[in-house]
Amino acid sequence: MKITIINGPNLNLLGTREPSVYGSESFESFLNELKARFDQVTFDYVQSNVEGELVTAIQEAGEKSDFIIMNPAAYSHTSIAMADAISAIETPVVEVHISNVHARESYRQELITGSKSVGVISGLGLEGYALAIEYAVEALKR
Repeated sequence: MKITIINGPNLNLLGTREPSVYGSESFESFLNELKARFDQVTFDYVQSNVEGELVTAIQEAGEKSDFIIMNPAAYSHTSIAMADAISAIETPVVEVHISNVHARESYRQELITGSKSVGVISGLGLEGYALAIEYAVEALKR
């Protein structure tokens, strides 16, 4: 089973960026924990601050992965291009947000990309990725 994790803008700064909101662990460190917890899964990981690169990553993961876990970050509120890329592929996508977007500024509460995903996990910190992976593993068994 192959899962691609796609992270959007500023998530390369996890561990140092607003630790009160996003925690103090880097994503690379957490990814190593995920690989140990889910040893039956092969992971690809993409992070980019560039919208077009994220669109390409969605398209490519749609060709080669069984499932996509995606945190589009700020692009979730603005990117019709990423939403269209999700709609264009058959590979299921679960959107993850580290913070609770519904408890934040009003402009963060509409998820354009989330409306094209099979589900959205928000506000559970990095553990939201693990929950999305658990869902993917179970969904692919069915």
